[in-house]
Amino acid sequence: MGVRFGLLGPVAAWDADGSPLPLGAPRHREVLGRLLVARGRVVPVGRLVADLWEDEPPAGAVGAVRTFVAALRRSLEPGRPARQPSRLLVTDGPGYALRAGREAVDAWRFEDTCARAAEAPPHAAVALWDQALAHWRGPVLADFPGAAWAAAEQARLEALRLDAVERRADALLATGAARDAVADLRAHVAAHPGREDGWVLLATALDRAGRRREALETLSRARAALAGASGRYGPGGALARAEARILGSTTGSATEPAGMADGVWDRAAASWDRSVPARSRARLHATAGLLRDLAVTGADGLGEAHRHRRDLVTAAEATGDAELAARIIGSYDVPAVWTRADDPDGAGELSRSAARSAALLGPDGPAALRARLLSVVAVESRGDAAADAPLARAADARATEPWRQRAERAAEEAVRLARRLGDPALLAFALNGAFMQSFADCGSAAHRDALGTELTRLGVDHQLSDHEVLGRLVRLQALAGLGDLAEADAEAEEIDRLAHRNERPLAGVFTAWYRALRTCETDGWPAARPQYAQVLAQTADCGMPGLTQGAAVLVALVPVMRGDVPLDPEDFAHLDAGPYRPWLDPLLLAASGATEQARQALTTVPRPPHDLLQEALWCVLARAAESVGHLPVLRRAREELAAARTESAGAGSGLVSFGQVTRHLEAADAVLGVRAPSSTGTAEDGIQELLTK
Repeated sequence: MGVRFGLLGPVAAWDADGSPLPLGAPRHREVLGRLLVARGRVVPVGRLVADLWEDEPPAGAVGAVRTFVAALRRSLEPGRPARQPSRLLVTDGPGYALRAGREAVDAWRFEDTCARAAEAPPHAAVALWDQALAHWRGPVLADFPGAAWAAAEQARLEALRLDAVERRADALLATGAARDAVADLRAHVAAHPGREDGWVLLATALDRAGRRREALETLSRARAALAGASGRYGPGGALARAEARILGSTTGSATEPAGMADGVWDRAAASWDRSVPARSRARLHATAGLLRDLAVTGADGLGEAHRHRRDLVTAAEATGDAELAARIIGSYDVPAVWTRADDPDGAGELSRSAARSAALLGPDGPAALRARLLSVVAVESRGDAAADAPLARAADARATEPWRQRAERAAEEAVRLARRLGDPALLAFALNGAFMQSFADCGSAAHRDALGTELTRLGVDHQLSDHEVLGRLVRLQALAGLGDLAEADAEAEEIDRLAHRNERPLAGVFTAWYRALRTCETDGWPAARPQYAQVLAQTADCGMPGLTQGAAVLVALVPVMRGDVPLDPEDFAHLDAGPYRPWLDPLLLAASGATEQARQALTTVPRPPHDLLQEALWCVLARAAESVGHLPVLRRAREELAAARTESAGAGSGLVSFGQVTRHLEAADAVLGVRAPSSTGTAEDGIQELLTK
């Protein structure tokens, strides 16, 4: 709907452009506030009357409420046709409900951002706490300070705000920015002198800023303030612990163990730098382990790990020690679920480095190390990252591609070696490579489900939490492709639980996309559209460009390929197609009436990559070929898609679904089954005749 609502200050509403909407008189705003506080639940008309008129309601109170609601509907949905029911402020049974998503209400966005901040590392947390607090324009429901119906929500949200202020300060302290925390904390305790945690944080910030005397004076003032607020304040508690820590020069966080861990980290890192010689092998091994752990911490960590990994491999190879280089290259067993590389050139280089190391070790080298190197080859050769020749054209018959065969053989050999060795962690890594090489043909969702099931079992049985998450993600994608949404829902719930417990935020990127796809499959494109807009915005900076580049184009294709709306090239003019440009262009050219250009583009377009979106992209090519009568591409697309007849096109990616593959096959068959109109005409002439009728 594009309407946003405000509770953190006076009740307000804004349109999609951010312009305030006229809400009318105070009673109108009060009705809106009351419905927002209900969080989507139905508020009976009688309850509204009782809340608006706490004393004796007037005789026409029910009619007045209905008038207020009608006026609000006109304000909130000015373009709604007459007699069409409201989709935002709805009548439901005995009352009314406001159907607003969580992103539409500032209080709910505040809560969600606080939840993300609480799970984030300190530097990221500071930015998120700032973002959360920026939603506040004033006291909660500021224009109804004495309303009984608002009291509980006002108290709850204000308590969350005070907690957010203090947790932001704690995050600042963890980053070493004690001086930056002091000013805000002074204002905080001045306004809320009964907040013991606020006083402790202020004293800690002053101490870490080198102002010990002021820190101790602050604790004295805190005791007086707290005694005044409660009538007494005992000698123990957080203030006494803070004073002992300051007097004893103990470093660490005032309120949470996380701060103590940060202090230990700083001291241990400094000791490492002092104790371990420069250019030692120990530094290479430790760096490899650090990058492996860094890659699963979130978007920033993943990006940093990618940037430094190639340099680490280069440094290891430069030692001239083949086994050392092999161990460094093979140590990066970070679970990989998306089949398009974030950095295809870098992935190709790493794959070739692993292959060189495996060749240097030879078939008699350590079996476990060889399995690791082969797994790297399989994982990093995902899609066409390891291609050493131009891709075959979609219009041509399937060609032999040596780089794909090498990667597939590497995956098979890695799994064989890992099974023989009986090493669960090694087998999990090898199965990850097997997953990346499981796309030789369309319609492989059932096979991927089996791989995901084995990975999940390995993770559960041997406490390999990262690979358990990977296995469940692989299953989530496969089950979506097979249409088993109930089982996919169960996997999504378990993935989110594991990701929260093990601090693996990137897993939530995939479950968020899946839930948008699921909404589309069950409720249709109109219901999924705002959800897709939200997930595109939320994951734009997730640190996985292989996933997000061009994702907006895939989403825009959903209603077109499902047959919900006609293709309008203008809808795509402002979108970056990213890596999907070669397969999108023929379709857009055909829709623009540039038939010959579309045919030429189809003649030269490469075949879709062997990855999670291959069925979807073959459907796009089939659609373009149907519209301009390009038989070679249409036949090839039909041949490739036949094996996926029982799947949903693209749904196996967990991102988007273009509908059942069988529907796209039937459309292709309808065109390919056309006979030439005469003995002298060609089949393509017959198609052109059909398309012009």
